[in-house]
Amino acid sequence: MNMNILSVNDVELAYDSFGSEQDEAVVLIAGLGTQMIRWTTSFCRMLADRGFRVIRFDNRDVGGSTHYRHVQTLDFEALATTLMSGRRPDIPYTLDDMADDVIGLLDALSIDRAHIVGRSMGGMIAQLVASAYPGRVLSLTSIMSSSGNPALPPASPEVMAMMTAPASNPFEDEAGYLAHSLAFAKRIAGTGYPFKEESYKALIREELQRAYDPGSVGRQIAAIAVSGDRRPRLATIQVPALVIHGMDDPLFVPACGEDTAASIPDAELLLIDEMGHDLPPELYAVVVDGIERTARRAD
Repeated sequence: MNMNILSVNDVELAYDSFGSEQDEAVVLIAGLGTQMIRWTTSFCRMLADRGFRVIRFDNRDVGGSTHYRHVQTLDFEALATTLMSGRRPDIPYTLDDMADDVIGLLDALSIDRAHIVGRSMGGMIAQLVASAYPGRVLSLTSIMSSSGNPALPPASPEVMAMMTAPASNPFEDEAGYLAHSLAFAKRIAGTGYPFKEESYKALIREELQRAYDPGSVGRQIAAIAVSGDRRPRLATIQVPALVIHGMDDPLFVPACGEDTAASIPDAELLLIDEMGHDLPPELYAVVVDGIERTARRAD
């Protein structure tokens, strides 16, 4: 494994790669405000062992990639008002820009076509890559994500409040910051798998060592809000597609996964009992099996 930085679309993207460069590529796209290390090394190696070159990267505005710290903190009420009035808010980037980054990364690595996998916000980006760049995508796997259909049931106000509540500065109050992060992670985790608190703390600390930018979550939420209803674009996707969703997901309820799968022609839907809005190690094999099965459908 090696960590690298590439210049793509006027931003720098940090990435690393597992497996042989001769194998078909799988690109893993991370979720809202989270770094590529949420796709853990053990998950990436398990996927690489199936005969893929696995590439994970930090989306713009997180981790080792270019940040937009110069953009002032977004006012969510003002954002909502602007969207409701049908106007386009002034935001630094969109999910389409982030989808373009994925293709820019492939270009920079001289990869013609790849299997695209995304989780949560990363699933939305993966959907946009597959719809906008049909010639570059071999297969699509969208995990714990949504179609943007405005009629879908939203997350509960309590979960949204936890997600958007300000946390302590970790460099002034690490215990407070960790407690806040752990409480939210536990709340969105599924019921069926043990929540490994120490492993999660280690992951959060590793993310903090790589980068700390509390404004990036708000900027990425704005990019999601502007993305709107993706169903017309999902209807154009022709590659083999798999939608994986947890039955216990409180952030994107199962209907979000069902709607995504229903919107993509011939997509497979895999609903997993007792899985929440996270990917516990106990489910790595199930998810890797699904990615591989979908990739083989493309052959």
